[in-house]
Amino acid sequence: MGFWDVLFGRSKPVRPDLDQLFGLPSAAITLQAATGFEPTGSGSVCFATIEGGAFAQVQQDVRALLDADTERGGMPVELSRDAYGYSWLFSRRDPGDLAALVSDLHAVNTALQDSGFGPQLLCSLAGFRDAEQRPLALVYLYKRGTFYPFAPLPGEKRDNPLELQIKATIADDLRIEQDLSRWFPVWGAPGL
Repeated sequence: MGFWDVLFGRSKPVRPDLDQLFGLPSAAITLQAATGFEPTGSGSVCFATIEGGAFAQVQQDVRALLDADTERGGMPVELSRDAYGYSWLFSRRDPGDLAALVSDLHAVNTALQDSGFGPQLLCSLAGFRDAEQRPLALVYLYKRGTFYPFAPLPGEKRDNPLELQIKATIADDLRIEQDLSRWFPVWGAPGL
């Protein structure tokens, strides 16, 4: 940080650490043992869509990379756009193979980042459910390098006590976002 940054109160943004995603499998073991939530095998990456040939080519390359894995037991990825105009790349794996899903999410994030589209990355998530079929997502905030739990309820409501319980449960496994105002809802996200 330079002199002018200090003088004007600017700070450097946290650099994303995509390797944090590889902490999800151990967090899933902790989560299952403590709360009964198990991986669904579903996850997605959200990014702001940019029009243009270069971005479209990167999207095609990422889809081709992940779709090629269908020959080794993976499932084709799906690309969708939500009501807010954000794009979601959705991947499904066997629920018992969270490591493969994490590799998919990491590959998408890395490909977009390495192609110069890192600023368009918003978040990645992995889905979980318990015996009562309650949905839960562990959301990775790309620009913060942190995770938070998102537990939606019907009617676009959140199960805040459950989210706080999950936060406490996995705090030793993942870098948790401490600013609760950054725990953005991801209503209807693919993978939930």
